[in-house]
Amino acid sequence: MSGRLFPGCRLLPTLAALTLAAALLGACGRSSDGGPPKPAVAFQSIDITGADYAQALELPDPDGKRRTLAEFKGKVVVLFFGFTQCPDVCPTTMAELAAVKQQLGADGARVVPIFVTVDPERDVPVVLKAYVGNFGADFVALRGTPEETKATAKAFKIFYAKVPGKTESSYTIDHTARSYVYDTRGRLRLATRHGMGAEALASDLKQLLAEKG
Repeated sequence: MSGRLFPGCRLLPTLAALTLAAALLGACGRSSDGGPPKPAVAFQSIDITGADYAQALELPDPDGKRRTLAEFKGKVVVLFFGFTQCPDVCPTTMAELAAVKQQLGADGARVVPIFVTVDPERDVPVVLKAYVGNFGADFVALRGTPEETKATAKAFKIFYAKVPGKTESSYTIDHTARSYVYDTRGRLRLATRHGMGAEALASDLKQLLAEKG
């Protein structure tokens, strides 16, 4: 599945590399000296606890307020890169996150989905705000300049590239389809597998929400 192409989206071969890295990190993970705790039950997403990338984020939301990951400490964050005209993977992922929040009941309020557009040219603030709002009032949308988008994607190991359409404005975008999950202390913990399903993701997030310290 790692090399399968979707219309406007791409699952990259680096997903296999993430799995290998997770196994290596797990062998030397910390649990009693202040480091991220080891899960009592294996996650269904890829455990990337201890990874040294995808750490810092600062981009404006549609209202122009600059947001950072640090402001969401105390909640579990699910971060996804996509674009509003994505025909398949993006709306599926967003709908899945909405379903996950619903499945978690009251704990769903402690999960914050963040959507970072890789298409700032077409995803102007009013479009982006409306799109994300369709999935939930507490979903967060972020939109940087083209330069900020490029730099952020690089720091988060996210691939994206325009695919020309019949007209200049009808292009689509191939992009990495995984999401990143941060625990309540703001630490990067998981990389989701696209298509894993709401039930599996809800199980992973429930584990993170239940962790202490």
